[in-house]
Amino acid sequence: MTRFRIAIDGPSGAGKSTVARQVAQRLGYLYIDTGAMYRAVGLKVTREQLAWDQTDAIVEAARRAQIELKTGPRGLRVFLDGVDVSEVIRTETAGQAASRVSSIPGVRKILVQAQQELGKRGRVVMEGRDIGTKVFPEAELKVFLDASESTRARRRFTQNRNKREALNLGSILEEIRQRDRRDRERTDSPLVQARDALYLETSNQTVDEVVEKILKMVGLVEGKSGSG
Repeated sequence: MTRFRIAIDGPSGAGKSTVARQVAQRLGYLYIDTGAMYRAVGLKVTREQLAWDQTDAIVEAARRAQIELKTGPRGLRVFLDGVDVSEVIRTETAGQAASRVSSIPGVRKILVQAQQELGKRGRVVMEGRDIGTKVFPEAELKVFLDASESTRARRRFTQNRNKREALNLGSILEEIRQRDRRDRERTDSPLVQARDALYLETSNQTVDEVVEKILKMVGLVEGKSGSG
């Protein structure tokens, strides 16, 4: 199936990026991190010192942003206006900025169109919060990854500690709750599970276990399509 597309959605800290990256590697597919695109726009807005109520200016900044995703020896690299911002967009501050810009319909429209263009040829694993409901509602396989708030906070805390970011577990838990609230309550493309998505609760599962379950589903879906 040359146009096979895998959509992986879920809240912050559910393990989407790690799982999606490994699934893509195992299948030889293109991995597309849509969250990185929103983080890049959030970084641009922050650097241009735009206020969050300057919606029109933020949308214009998103339109001007030149975002490139490139896969290389060091994995996925993200370029904003020609500059590698792969590390700086992974901070909690950038994550909060991404959550804010993603709630603006005009920004979502610009990035959804870019994402659809990236994935239209198929053989992609795309992860985000509205891939199975908005970007590719016709995706051949949809997965919704979830985990408890406490599990997601611990994962973020471990990641931040490895990056030496000075945030305590309580602060991270509160930021996750704020992001969940914005993601689930926004009027345009809120975070919801697509009706035909496979739900996977990852709190007590390893990355390898989740990856294997998704690969098994890929085989089942491809088998059904081949015999149909």
